[in-house]
Amino acid sequence: MKNIDNLVFSQVMDYLPLHTFRRYVARYQGERYVKPFRCLDQYLVMAFAPLTYRESLRSIRRHIFFATSPTNRSLPIHCPR
Repeated sequence: MKNIDNLVFSQVMDYLPLHTFRRYVARYQGERYVKPFRCLDQYLVMAFAPLTYRESLRSIRRHIFFATSPTNRSLPIHCPR
């Protein structure tokens, strides 16, 4: 029961081999022209989307903005069923 306090997303991402991911990013120069939004950040966002039933990039962006907004931190994140 070590994962009882972790979020589902965190538990799923524990299986991501970060060393291998970073090796592929370096091999294919994935972050060559990237400044603020790194490859790992993009992967995490795209992996997070299906868990919250997001269907478009606009929906993902809105959801992340809402979740990270300092004025809305106390509000629950709505996930449609």
